[in-house]
Amino acid sequence: MNKGEFVEALADRLDVSRAQADRALSAVLDIISEQLGKGEKVAFTGFGSFEVSERAARTGRNPQTGATIDIAASSVPKFTAGATLKAAVNK
Repeated sequence: MNKGEFVEALADRLDVSRAQADRALSAVLDIISEQLGKGEKVAFTGFGSFEVSERAARTGRNPQTGATIDIAASSVPKFTAGATLKAAVNK
């Protein structure tokens, strides 16, 4: 399912226009992104949580040349599924 299909399903479920559903989804994603950008954790009980994880600097290898390269430390978003979501997936 892509974003367009998700917006369509959301509009049908909420009985609103596609434009309203798109604005609502965009707002939710923007809020999650803003909070993660601040280093905050966003948790939805039962569904899961989004948080920022730190990756340490490391040495990698260029697959074409085999040369070693330095990979800088970075912050990455991480999602951890909650119990209700896990149960829905593992019916």
